[in-house]
Amino acid sequence: MAYDESLAARIREMLDRQNGIVEKKMFGGVCFLFNGNMLVGVWKENVIVRVGIDAYEEALAAPSVVEFDITGRSMKGWVMVEPEGLDEDEELKEWIGRAVEFVQTLPAK
Repeated sequence: MAYDESLAARIREMLDRQNGIVEKKMFGGVCFLFNGNMLVGVWKENVIVRVGIDAYEEALAAPSVVEFDITGRSMKGWVMVEPEGLDEDEELKEWIGRAVEFVQTLPAK
């Protein structure tokens, strides 16, 4: 299954005014990088969100959130938000905001 193009378009629109964003095909989907660090991505109908180790458990406790595991090995500090948790733009903006908050702490690549 290809990734959800309309979901990618929603993210693209929300990140439109953010400097330092680059879009790249990864994981069989599309990812958005901020200053060279992966921020969020679309894989199938889900959004991959980089939240960092410190916010990982809290993010996993949220509704419609699962471990980011597409290879049989989960990636700590990354979560996947399922479609039910992305219906409203405010929900998607919140997840993007969490990712931006974390990725801004990383050195640019």
